[in-house]
Amino acid sequence: MSDTHAADGYNRSALFWISVLALFTAAAAFSLRIAASGAIKEALFDPVDIANSGRMIGDALGAAFLGFAASLLVASPILDVLGAKRVILIASATFIVGPLMVVMAPSLATGVDVVPLVWWGMLVMGVGWGCTEAAINPVTAALYPDEKTHRLNVLHAWWPAGIVAGGLLSLLLFQVMDMDWRIAIAMIMIPGIAFGLWAMTQKFPGTQAESLGVSFGEMLMVVVKQPFFWVFFAIMFLTASAELAPSSWVDIALSETVKMPGIVVLVYVAAIMFVMRHFAGALAHRFSDMGLLWISTVPAGIGLYLLSVASSPVTALVAATVWAVGVCYMWPTMLAAVAHRFPKGGPWTIGLTGFAGALAIRFVLPELGGIYDKAKFEAAGGQAAFEALEPGSEAMAGALAQAATTSFQAVAIIPVILFFIFGAVWAFERSRNRKGATG
Repeated sequence: MSDTHAADGYNRSALFWISVLALFTAAAAFSLRIAASGAIKEALFDPVDIANSGRMIGDALGAAFLGFAASLLVASPILDVLGAKRVILIASATFIVGPLMVVMAPSLATGVDVVPLVWWGMLVMGVGWGCTEAAINPVTAALYPDEKTHRLNVLHAWWPAGIVAGGLLSLLLFQVMDMDWRIAIAMIMIPGIAFGLWAMTQKFPGTQAESLGVSFGEMLMVVVKQPFFWVFFAIMFLTASAELAPSSWVDIALSETVKMPGIVVLVYVAAIMFVMRHFAGALAHRFSDMGLLWISTVPAGIGLYLLSVASSPVTALVAATVWAVGVCYMWPTMLAAVAHRFPKGGPWTIGLTGFAGALAIRFVLPELGGIYDKAKFEAAGGQAAFEALEPGSEAMAGALAQAATTSFQAVAIIPVILFFIFGAVWAFERSRNRKGATG
């Protein structure tokens, strides 16, 4: 089959790779934010309030997820009205404006006034991420209606690829060249400009809902007429928390416990995910999408617990391998599961599912930061005792290491809960399908 649809005037191959580059940009931005988070915390937040700087950086990182959630919620239902091309171009613009805001924050303000500037810059980058997901997932589902699970996993393989690229770039900038964190954040703008310019040259197709002749009102009513959708909405809260919350926390937490930059762990995990997501189609065919999700919870839970107790580079990488195998299929397979079950929901149901995941992380990250701050005080013998510790001292490192362990163990329970939820949904659907076959 040709990748160019002459009758409709769009090029399927070009559109897929524009989607890939847009998601790659969002992932590289995610990775570079995480890699720079420790330096941002030390340079901007510690001088303002060292006692609560963990919560402050968690809140700033979480702002990106708030922007992600909000833009998904707004853009998804009106994607067919705005057009996927416009939404992609909005994403491109925000990947220019957001990094500029964060980079310029120390120059535009001092002391406590710099905190909201960083927060808003992170939020704007999150809007770009949300607009990207709002457009590329429905477009991919429309381009490949008969292989959604496979194609969405292949598309989302470029999320970890972007994390690898951003992580390696940050290691080069910080560990080798000893450059300022602002250089890393500014690098986000380069691919942001590139996919925007490429998108300007292409015509984009309508979504799956549009191709089925579903009206805007009918699409919105899917979530009312099919209440089973809200089960998937709720599940996504937990699914995203098992993958993206720990991913966002590795540089701050693991750098203290395993004696190497936490971003190295994230890059390693992302490399595994990039490879494994290309095989999702065969696995989903063998187990079904819900069966694949259920099986994934076991290594996800074990891996998170092992990360919480890792104390060296070797134990961290072993734990990260197990965790990566568990979480690699979760996000794209959840999107594919919704697209399969609620095709008339089009970009609305896919976007709502992504919104649930993003909103969860917005709340989970500050909570992780709060758990981290509380644990570091307890390990030091109280807040006053912690604040009296010499920065860089063995006592300070010990308190921070204990805080990292505690914060990771708090999130390790989530895959255990998902094990029972996915198992129940899988069993319910298998039972219902058997009854339909014999009825």
